Amino acid sequence: MVGYAQRVPLFVTPSPGAPDSPRGGGVSVSAAWSDAPYPVLVVDGDGDVVDANEAARPLFPLAADAGGLPAEDLPLWLADAHRRLRTSGTPEPGAVSGTVAGRTFEAHPSPGEDGDVVWWLVENTDLRLAEDALRTERERTELLARVSGVLLSSLNVDRCTEVTARMAADHLADAAVIVAPAQGRRHPLTYAQVGGTVTQELTQIDPSSVPGLAEALQGFPPVPTRWIDPECLPGWVIPPGFRGPIGSVIVTPLPGHGAPAGVLILLRSSTHRAFTDGEEVFARLFAARAGAALSAAHLYAEQVSITATLLQELLPPRLERVHGVEYAGAYRASQDHERVGGDFYDVHPGTDPSKETFAVLGDVAGKGLEAAVLTGKIRSVLHALLPLSGDHQQVLTLLNEALLTSHHTRYASLVMASVRRRSGLVRLRLTSAGHLPPLIVRGDGRVEAAGTTGQIVGALPRVAARSAEVVLAPGETCLLYTDGITDARGGPLGDQLYGEDRLRRVLGECARMPAEAVVERVQMLAAQWLGGGRHDDMATLAITNPAGGRGALHIVSGPDDATGTGRGRRPGGGGR
Repeated sequence: MVGYAQRVPLFVTPSPGAPDSPRGGGVSVSAAWSDAPYPVLVVDGDGDVVDANEAARPLFPLAADAGGLPAEDLPLWLADAHRRLRTSGTPEPGAVSGTVAGRTFEAHPSPGEDGDVVWWLVENTDLRLAEDALRTERERTELLARVSGVLLSSLNVDRCTEVTARMAADHLADAAVIVAPAQGRRHPLTYAQVGGTVTQELTQIDPSSVPGLAEALQGFPPVPTRWIDPECLPGWVIPPGFRGPIGSVIVTPLPGHGAPAGVLILLRSSTHRAFTDGEEVFARLFAARAGAALSAAHLYAEQVSITATLLQELLPPRLERVHGVEYAGAYRASQDHERVGGDFYDVHPGTDPSKETFAVLGDVAGKGLEAAVLTGKIRSVLHALLPLSGDHQQVLTLLNEALLTSHHTRYASLVMASVRRRSGLVRLRLTSAGHLPPLIVRGDGRVEAAGTTGQIVGALPRVAARSAEVVLAPGETCLLYTDGITDARGGPLGDQLYGEDRLRRVLGECARMPAEAVVERVQMLAAQWLGGGRHDDMATLAITNPAGGRGALHIVSGPDDATGTGRGRRPGGGGR
């Protein structure tokens, strides 16, 4: 603030009785201030204006016409300042300010003789308007930052829509309506009022009934507010319980990524002032931030839906007893936050109990989503080759050709099993393609490796393999597993491999156990060996000839818990 001595010209008091003195012995309108560019008022001890210069008379026409202005007609803020000055005898620190005729002034006092005070009115209207504009822009910038932070903190479409409507009603208007893109013939509508609850509904509307709405839903620029007649709005635009007629309306699109995220309609009651041009521009800025957040939420929801659909094809299948043979599987991805990877297993039962059931377990080179994609392709090819599953060599040859002509550069190892139960015995034909040989758990606890060998698929022009025939008596199990089990590194020192020998000892303790119990025990002990260490994908598939005849059904679902194992029960069944 400029000092008093710098802002106020020197006040000159002529001698009593001077010709230009209107009141003997009092303050006179001398040449020192009568022609000053500032409005000047001379106020006596009673608060009455006794004189004013030319610059002040347009502001106080009564003072000019009547030769004075009574105290009750003096602006209240100036009358209060004059009264406090008379009471204290010293000017208040800093200038007092107020409005006169819609303009803003700072008032500086100069005490004179006989209790009169000369008040210099320095206009600062432009400064006040600039400060108000700056404060408004700061508030709007803070609001936009808060809007972005709140909206982007959630990628839920309904939550983003609700927050957008609520913030728009609380900060921009008396009520807000969000019109989302049509779902079939109906549009989702979200209503919000100041201090009220947010409501949502799905209804059929006519966008052409609101000027600019149909265009905004297509992403075109908004129409000016002055083009919209509030009295012609259809009933569905008015939020339930809204009080008072609509006085002003803004319709602005919610821009999205490539497609509009919807339209924001702002409503202001006729009891309040209409939207200004500045408010209309700010509403568009708000809508741009909200539209970006809503569009991001829609994209995220779409990606989640796509991912869920793809996962249904990539996740291991549900396994159960088929034609008197128990099947159980368990899977654990290399990253605990992932659900799919490069290991897989499948069981494809034939519709005829006299036919063989085709089972396969494999391991794609690598891990993560890229390996899972190739896993899905291998599973699809094997499913298409089911009519040829009786000839393992032909299946491997065709699968190898499919992988060699693929854009994938990864290879895979796998082991196939053709299973048939007859006369209480389960006969398996096992073929390994570069995979670890299956382990056979006999009823007396002995563990044997199946004598099958072969080459990996997807790496060489030709693949050769040697099959092995295995017979399981009641209570015996054939375990197919990936190297994620035997290569699990952990133990007391944290750097020892779990190894095949340790796996064999564990399996020896699982003699005559159900298939489900075998895979759960193997996975549990391997996880305990790992501790919190890193590991590869781990998959196990147990094929068991039940010890108690037909017995109860043992069903193992896909990986629906932290270890990739699950359990459930349902009668009868096919394969996947």
